[in-house]
This record gives sequence, C-alpha cells and structure tokens, in this order.
Amino acid sequence: MTRVAAVDCGTNSIRLLVADADPDTGELVELDRRMTIVRLGQGVDRTGRLAPEALERTFAACREYAAAVKEHGAERLRFVATSASRDAENRDEFVRGVLDVLGVEPEVITGDQEAEFSFTGATKELKGRADLAKPYLVVDIGGGSTEFVVGDEHVQAARSVDVGCVRMTERHLVVDGKVTDPPTAEQIAAMRAGIETALDLAERTVPLSEARTLVGLAGSVTTISAIAQELPAYDSAAIHHSRVPYDKVREITEWLLRSTHAERAAVPSMHPGRVDVIAAGALVLLTIMERTGADEVVVSEHDILDGIVWSLC
Repeated sequence: MTRVAAVDCGTNSIRLLVADADPDTGELVELDRRMTIVRLGQGVDRTGRLAPEALERTFAACREYAAAVKEHGAERLRFVATSASRDAENRDEFVRGVLDVLGVEPEVITGDQEAEFSFTGATKELKGRADLAKPYLVVDIGGGSTEFVVGDEHVQAARSVDVGCVRMTERHLVVDGKVTDPPTAEQIAAMRAGIETALDLAERTVPLSEARTLVGLAGSVTTISAIAQELPAYDSAAIHHSRVPYDKVREITEWLLRSTHAERAAVPSMHPGRVDVIAAGALVLLTIMERTGADEVVVSEHDILDGIVWSLC
C-alpha cells in the first residue's frame, strides 16, 4: 500500500484525507479525514477577489493539515483547489500561501477535472452493487459550483456550473450584508430560477435524465441525510451510502427555507458553518431531483478527496 495525502479546498470548506491505498485491489484504508469551514469564497462572487480574512482562515487550516501529514508520514501530497480560487483575481496570493505552509503548489483545477475526481471517489465502492442501476449521475454540490457527471465504469459526460450553496446564498438571499432569515417567497423563486438556468446549461453536455442512480456528494447532501435520519450528532458511518427519498428531501428543504437561523443551528447534526447556506444547498438538490425524476438520492461520504487519493496511486 502507498500512504498518500489529499487536500480539497473549495468555496466553503477545506478538507484533508490521509490514507493507505492499494490500486491493485481497490482497497483504501482511511487514517485521517477532517474538514474545516473556512469560507474561502466569501464575497468572491461580488468582488472577484479572495478576502484577506478568508485567506488567513484557510492558511490556519493548512498549518493544522501540514502537521497531520507529517505525523502520518504521507509519501505524497496533492492539493486541489476548486471554484473560489478559479474565480479570484488574486489567486496568486492564495497559491503562494499554500506553498509556504504545505510545500506543494495548489492545483487550481477546471470544473471538468473536479467532476472526474468526484466520480472516481464516489463510485469506486458502488461498482458491483446489483441494487444500484447504471449509469450513475454523480452530483457534487459545493459552495461555489455543482459538478454533474454521468458514467458507468468510466465518465461519459461531465459539466460544472456556477451553482453552489454559498454562491446562491450570497447572490439571492443577502440584503445589506445580511442573510434574510428566513428568505422571502420572491428570493426563493429567484434562487430556484437561477438553479433551473444552470441545469439547462448542464443538460447541454450531460444527459441528466438517462441516469438510473443519483449519487449525491458534499456537505449539503450529507447534512440532509443526517437530518432525515434524525441523528443526535453527525455520524459519517450512518450517512455513507444512506438513501434519502425524494419526498423526504422536499420536506426537509421546505422546512429549511422557512426556518430561522436559531432553528437551523439547533439541529444536532448541523455544522455551524453550514447554518446560513444549507437552505440554498438543499434547494439545489431538490431541483436536481425534480429535473431528473430521481425517487431517491444515494449519499456518499467518499468524493473528490478519495478521487485525488486514487490519482496519486
């Protein structure tokens, strides 16, 4: 086995996975998996730049991750950066900071590359499951973008669109610097229209309706699973490969859209960094399920991080 480390830096969170991986058997032994909400994409949609405080939060998390990588003795490290750093005018500042802390240069990957990694990470364990029909539609709902990938054994089509829980919240639910709590019917309608437009764009490349199994990734989807199961705390083992019916997703989304900050924060499985953006993320998932006709979503804790690990092997 090869011991490697992967970092995925997105718009809302930065995550680390250190694992022993055997490409011959497909076995992956997880040694350290962690996530920190840093909101790197704070204000990027409006200003086009990474905010100084967002960069400092990200570099602080990188320092913690550097210590973990050293402690576990990983042979190789790959750092992948996604939507927010693709969009920012001052991304060179971000690149220099990561290089100083971790000793590797972040790869600011394209949306299509992001989709490839997500598909590999999400589906490697699913192959051979007779209860899950192919092709799969893997949907990775991030902070700034959502990746759509259709494939069987390999990727057949992929597209990234600029719809994510942070971007939709900042674009449609923020007034005078504050998130409307709860959003108005007009705000929800505008947000849904934006999501529908993005799905139209995705469908030009990805045959969404041809997929037989919808696989959902990232924090918005996993949080919805935790709420559906009424978990007393976030439990990765209970969430991984759970299946949430469409009716339950709709019920949870409708509640999130009419709830207050305090009500959402009181959910025991809710990460504090998702309280203000989870409603937008849930609406993205619900709209996708309505567009594709999916009667359930299979939730995966394995995603782009796992795909990055396999790329190192």
